[in-house]
Amino acid sequence: MTYRNEIRPWAIFRVMPNGENECIYRFRTRSDADAYASILRQGGGVFLVMFDQPQPQSVNQG
Repeated sequence: MTYRNEIRPWAIFRVMPNGENECIYRFRTRSDADAYASILRQGGGVFLVMFDQPQPQSVNQG
């Protein structure tokens, strides 16, 4: 995950008809993500706000 994504852990995902999720936008705060998601929902579709924390990457020492 890039640094830009690390400082924006709150993400809005669009739920696709085939069951997959697509990350639409990322935000620093949950309140910003919730506000934008409510605007997106007015246009139709299913949008979820989630905390998308980056997974720690192990360093290969070998």
